[in-house]
Amino acid sequence: MTERPLVVIGDTLLDVDVEGEADRLCPDAPVPVVDVSTEQARPGGAGLAALLAARDGAGVVLITAVGDDPDGQRLCGLLSEELDLVRLPLRGGTVRKTRVRARGQTLVRLDTGDGTARYSPAAEAIEAIRSAGAVLVSDYGRGVARMARELLRDVDVPVVWDPHPRGEQPMPGCALLTPSEAEARMLCPSGYHGPDQAARRLVRALRARAVAVTTGERGAALAIEGGPLTKVPPPVRAGGPIVVGVDACGAGDRLAGAAALALRDGADVEEAVTIGVGEASRFVERGGAATVKVQEQRLGDRPRTALEVARLTRAYGGRLIATGGCFDLLHAGHVSLLRRARALGDALVVCVNSDDSVRRLKGPSRPIVDVRDRVEVLRALSCVDAVLVFDDDTPAAAIEQLRPSVWVKGGDYEGEVLPESEVLGRLGAEIVVLSTLPGRSTTNLIREIQ
Repeated sequence: MTERPLVVIGDTLLDVDVEGEADRLCPDAPVPVVDVSTEQARPGGAGLAALLAARDGAGVVLITAVGDDPDGQRLCGLLSEELDLVRLPLRGGTVRKTRVRARGQTLVRLDTGDGTARYSPAAEAIEAIRSAGAVLVSDYGRGVARMARELLRDVDVPVVWDPHPRGEQPMPGCALLTPSEAEARMLCPSGYHGPDQAARRLVRALRARAVAVTTGERGAALAIEGGPLTKVPPPVRAGGPIVVGVDACGAGDRLAGAAALALRDGADVEEAVTIGVGEASRFVERGGAATVKVQEQRLGDRPRTALEVARLTRAYGGRLIATGGCFDLLHAGHVSLLRRARALGDALVVCVNSDDSVRRLKGPSRPIVDVRDRVEVLRALSCVDAVLVFDDDTPAAAIEQLRPSVWVKGGDYEGEVLPESEVLGRLGAEIVVLSTLPGRSTTNLIREIQ
């Protein structure tokens, strides 16, 4: 049976590390001069938590708000390759944190962007949560967690909530809360008296089933509803405890994501927190977030496959157009249709009948041109972003995979019920019928040649 995905809901930031050498001081101020050698970008916040969980081999869906500015576009390219992205609208600029580093040491961090999530009860987000095996709310104080309360109202799978000092108060009934000591102080307005007491108090005050107050290199203090307090230390290896590295950035995201996956897989909360503490400790020992490398994809890179085009277009909030047909003996009517179809959106995928499919539809003498050549010619057209070959009598299964915003048919289908109408209706895709050029058809071409 296919494992149900981990759904991560939260605020995603763009983290950029500018690396270089600093061997001299600036002549007009006593500050180091950094000779920049590289710039490495990665998702931060909920995006980092989701990415790390995906790299554990889990299916992950990230529900987050992303802006339409260049930094937002860049975030989409960083995320779209390794997980499914459900994009919510963002009001303002994408939050970007730029760290200037020399020889592994951070010299300064520059924060830009004021973006906050704009409420949008996206049907895709609701559907993702219904399919979840567990949910992680990764709150970074930018508004997505506020929507989580409504989205998670009737969820009956484990919910892990990783809070933020400027974020939302966790909703009642969470399987696990994972505040740091600083966050626990903010959640205990009557006074903070250490992680143990804070964990016990927050279980009662927030009506959570368990609270793990994380304490960095000391592990976590875990309080369970109706149970004892447990100290969860970091793992021990031969020669002593794991040595914690300098950069702890991202450790909380790693802990919360690993614990959520463990709960999804049936672990009890103490086992889940133990796994989370261990994974976070190893993550920091390896260098933390600075060691997370991500291959950027950009919308203009023209990915190789139809499914990559579909995924990237959706991730960027674009409008995916799809159409289908045999495209045997490509002619001016085909080209006109494809150009007008592409103009309806941001990317066009053409679904092409295989040779066997064409024979079943058109008879044993067709196709004239085999599928490899038909695909090659279509890919050469600037208006076509990708081609997907299907072997069925209808493109319904191909449409299911692509999930286009719009399905285009030629004018000769006007008024007819399409065999793919059911799947298009279920996906909420629009059907657009475009008029064809009179007298242009493959059948006419064959007749003239004969």
